[in-house]
Parts: sequence; C-alpha cells; structure tokens
Amino acid sequence: MKRTTVNLTDEIAAALEREARRLDVSVSELAREVFAERLGLTGDDVRSIPFAALGSSGHRTTARDAEKILKREWGNARRR
Repeated sequence: MKRTTVNLTDEIAAALEREARRLDVSVSELAREVFAERLGLTGDDVRSIPFAALGSSGHRTTARDAEKILKREWGNARRR
C-alpha cells in the first residue's frame, strides 16, 4: 500500500470524517473506497471503455474489408 497526501477543502474533509464515523470505518478506508469506486476499480464489475464504438460505421464487415476500403478511399490520394 502506498501513502499519499491529498489536500481537501474543509467541507470535504468534514463530510469524509462524518461519513467514516457513520460507517464505523477509518477515514483512510473510506477514502480508498471512494477513489476505487470513482476509478471503476470496485468488485468484479467490467469497466466500460468510453471510446468503444467511437468510429462505428454501422457496417458489419468494416474490419474484414479494411484494406479494400483504404485502397478505395486513399488510392487516389497517392496519385496526386
């Protein structure tokens, strides 16, 4: 485990301490849980990839036909 210093506003520090007391856990444990949740590192949940399907063409054969598509789209550019 690595020790890290984090600067919090008074409001956030107070809320973190209140919640830790309410849950009967240490402030460090609660902070680790909050960070892990925010970073998508909790449990066995599958992390989403935010850029997945970013370039989705809507065609099922794009990956298979990539070379043909590139030749068609960029073929004329080489001749310029």
